[in-house]
Amino acid sequence: MNVLITGAAGGLGRAFANECASRGYNLFLTDINAEGLNSIKRGLERQFDVAVATAACDLTNPESVDKMLDIINKYEIRFDMLLNVAGLDFEGGFMGREREKLVKIVMLNNAATLRITHAILRRRKMGKPFAIVFVSSLASMFPMPLKATYAASKRFLLDFAVSLRQELKDENVNVLTLCPGGMVTTQEIIGSIKAQGFWGDATTNPLEEVACSTIDRALAGKSLYVPGKLNRILSFFGKIIPRSWIAAVVYRRWKKAQRTTLCFDKPKV
Repeated sequence: MNVLITGAAGGLGRAFANECASRGYNLFLTDINAEGLNSIKRGLERQFDVAVATAACDLTNPESVDKMLDIINKYEIRFDMLLNVAGLDFEGGFMGREREKLVKIVMLNNAATLRITHAILRRRKMGKPFAIVFVSSLASMFPMPLKATYAASKRFLLDFAVSLRQELKDENVNVLTLCPGGMVTTQEIIGSIKAQGFWGDATTNPLEEVACSTIDRALAGKSLYVPGKLNRILSFFGKIIPRSWIAAVVYRRWKKAQRTTLCFDKPKV
């Protein structure tokens, strides 16, 4: 099986790469971080008997994507699975962020994901089962003040995946949306999880378990995966409680968490 993973140098991307390699899948890994890709490639090839190809790529740049696709075309690689992991996330008030940084979230989380999905669907093994995974977020199920652009971009992926699944179901293509809670991928996110106290810990998902279960569900033809019992309960309530109420509660919680984070970040004297 040939699998393409975007955002492969990040925490979840690495977890997916390790899980796929452990199953004997051949990998094509892409990320903007060339050094990170090379490190992953060396580690996987030492540990597993699989072929690993890498290509550094800025998915928000059409020319960069075309260069990567030229490599795929040159070697006539055809894929069985696409894991759309690449994405951006940060917290803060909408007017407290630079305009282009906000736009970049949408450019990577949405436009770039559409770009690579369209391209790889044309490079799948025709007549064979094909699986697509979109990494959305638990945040996609709620209005999220102080994470408004991020949550909305993840909601786009959730809705798009449902529609694409319906379009392609007769072509032996399965589309699954992964909607995890917090995941320990960067120091910034670790600090954010700690600042949320109980709720941060309770909604956090282990990377390795998420990667394994996601692939199992994608291959089994499932459409949605929300890891963690508490997260599934929260997603249910997100469907029945008025969204304006949710926005108010989320705003108060994130505002408090941000103040706690600022306290953690203050230098000790």
